Amino acid sequence: MTIHPRDTDDAPNRDAAEAALKVLRNWASKASVTEVAQLDPAVARLLPGQELGNYPDLSRDYPEDFKSDEQYRATLPDLQNGPASLIRGARQLIQHVGISNFRLPIRFHTRDGGDLTLEASITGTVSLEGEKKGINMSRIMRSFYKHADRTFSFEVMATALDDYLSDLDSPDARIQMRFSFPARVNSLRSGLSGYQYYDIALELVDHDGRREEIIHLDYVYSSTCPCSLELSEHARTARGQLATPHSQRSVARISVQVKPGSNCLWYEDLIDHCRRAVPTETQVMVKREDEQAFAELNAANPIFVEDAARLFCEALQQDPRIADFRVVASHQESLHSHDAVSVLTQGPSFVTRSLDPKLFSTLIHRG
Repeated sequence: MTIHPRDTDDAPNRDAAEAALKVLRNWASKASVTEVAQLDPAVARLLPGQELGNYPDLSRDYPEDFKSDEQYRATLPDLQNGPASLIRGARQLIQHVGISNFRLPIRFHTRDGGDLTLEASITGTVSLEGEKKGINMSRIMRSFYKHADRTFSFEVMATALDDYLSDLDSPDARIQMRFSFPARVNSLRSGLSGYQYYDIALELVDHDGRREEIIHLDYVYSSTCPCSLELSEHARTARGQLATPHSQRSVARISVQVKPGSNCLWYEDLIDHCRRAVPTETQVMVKREDEQAFAELNAANPIFVEDAARLFCEALQQDPRIADFRVVASHQESLHSHDAVSVLTQGPSFVTRSLDPKLFSTLIHRG
């Protein structure tokens, strides 16, 4: 007997569909959950009361009245704190892992006894051992928020660091706070004054049971090239030719480690050290007499980038509160299309053989 296969393009009628559904329901009622899922999870919807967990009938309405209690929270999955079997890649120590640039209004003391509330950008990290999957990063923020209403100092930072060091069970931890610090500065001759803003970062590092307090400061100044100054004066005297030496806006990033147990090193103290070392700080309020004075001040203090590094070094060496330090200077030249740069360190804390490829490009003054 010859059997002719049914044309698969024929659309089944309702009777055929009902018969197929009866067969499918009959099979599904006797099959295991796994067998149903392997065939097609949608088959479970044909069995009222026996829907599979991986194909639920989900609500699309936000449950505004739902409250999570302790018992419910205990059921929530926590992948970051899962077993080592979940680790992807090498089981290697990560020196820094955490969060960067969460912002808070922070109150700071000033040297004159006042307080300032400034927006601070916070970076908090810990080290992560090779056999741990990850960290709960929100704990870093929660630890910091506990102390956000206090007037900040390294002591308060240490308390916050202790909290998340304990919460995350990590051997090392770090906090860095960046902010723009305003200080009133007098003009050179006119008697006016205005606010100069200094980019400052406070850093607290806990490594191998040892704590380091570090202050970073960006100081913006004008640098007049000594060579260009001499050549300009030669043109004037030898040939009666008017000439002007080139000078440019320059930036030094001063990083100092505060000596343990020393008196408070105020931000204003560090600014004063920079100003005494290189007095040609850029000006805020300027009238004609101030502009003339600034030209005279630059002529009295011409410096190469090497001079700047050594002058800052000399000033920092004279402060007994300062231990190790680093000076990174960039003279962003008006003569050349490139910059002149220097790096000077004292002590082992800031020594490195490698430079961040973007280090000098970050030494800018935001206009």
